[in-house]
Amino acid sequence: MPRYTKIAMLLHWLVALLIIATFFLGLSMVAIPGFSPTKLKYFSWHKWMGVTVLLLAVLRVLWRVTHQPPPKLASIPDWQHKIAEGMHYLLYFLIFAVPISGYLYTYAAGVPVVYLGLWQMPAPLAADPELKATLKTVHYVLTMTMAAAVVAHALAALKHHFVDRDVTLKRMLPL
Repeated sequence: MPRYTKIAMLLHWLVALLIIATFFLGLSMVAIPGFSPTKLKYFSWHKWMGVTVLLLAVLRVLWRVTHQPPPKLASIPDWQHKIAEGMHYLLYFLIFAVPISGYLYTYAAGVPVVYLGLWQMPAPLAADPELKATLKTVHYVLTMTMAAAVVAHALAALKHHFVDRDVTLKRMLPL
């Protein structure tokens, strides 16, 4: 069975876990009323995780460009391959767009991003209340789109594994 490389698997699962953790941390932090040390700490962690996802996404794309994925499974109809390809493009787009929109939203709100509490990231724009409101909406919509795409992607993998009984999921598992 042709499989993805170990590095591709590591980047896939690491990014997936970070995205899921960042999503739920984001839901938790916005549910905390007012400003508190806990809320501010969660916001910092959320931003750090977003920057990490972005950095890993760059590595992931570089790896994908320089390493061929396993061939398509002949047992899967062409229309399913096309849907899977479209979903992968959407996921790659969102893996970049969500953290970038959050980064821009943070600076539009006039708050710096200090990665891991050590390195202040460049400020691509100045504080702007109108842009802040727009970017907040953009970040939210992109995030919810990513959540739906991740769920659809996971359900498709499980369908291939349990219903179709093919090796689609096994090719990405490090076992």
